[in-house]
Amino acid sequence: MDLGILGKITFDLNFLSALLSIVIIDLILAGDNAVVIAMAVRSLPKEQRKKGIIFGSGAAVLLRVILTFFVAQLLQIHYLKIIGGLLILWIAVKLFMEGVPEENIEKEATTLWQAVKIIVIADITMATDNMLAVGGASHGNLFLLLFGLGLSIPFIVFTSNLLSMLMDKYPVIIYMGAAILGKVGGEMIITDPFTEGILHPGKLMIYSVELIFAVGVIAVGKLWMKWQVSKAEKEEHVHEEG
Repeated sequence: MDLGILGKITFDLNFLSALLSIVIIDLILAGDNAVVIAMAVRSLPKEQRKKGIIFGSGAAVLLRVILTFFVAQLLQIHYLKIIGGLLILWIAVKLFMEGVPEENIEKEATTLWQAVKIIVIADITMATDNMLAVGGASHGNLFLLLFGLGLSIPFIVFTSNLLSMLMDKYPVIIYMGAAILGKVGGEMIITDPFTEGILHPGKLMIYSVELIFAVGVIAVGKLWMKWQVSKAEKEEHVHEEG
């Protein structure tokens, strides 16, 4: 079946193997994005969570379709992955601080559009692996490319819904989610063309950096929250004396 600019649907072995590859890629790579979305919507009222997940996933995948055509060139630009990695680390600390239940600090209420904005920024920053993998598996067939990127929406929506519900029952998942985002941020920084050109990192160095940033995100979040609590207590003490 010839779809013109979208390519051909042939149902031969090559087409079907590419289709199966894309489905498997989407299933494997949906996890990181689902973690961000689940953490971003956790502070929303329960009735708004589903809207946040759907709007955020839809907007992010729409931007993915556009960026896929440029991603191979973008990945060669020095410092781009470093900036993206730092952005992911900042988002990880922010979402960790908003999501952790046991800290006695005043937290701002998250709005639907704030959650959607975080989802879109984080998804686009992290989505290079998904876009490259799906782009490679589609072998230039635009129909397969769009199918792969579109299919990631229901996978991410389902996983995000499940994770956000589990986070309510098991707050330890918030720690795991923050660590995963820290790992992703560290991996982006250490594999930037600029960093690779200087350090030539092997597997051991990459894994070590990922571990440091996974733990570091939680440590920074905890220290930042303690500083906020200490600051609030001092201000309250000064106010009482005044």
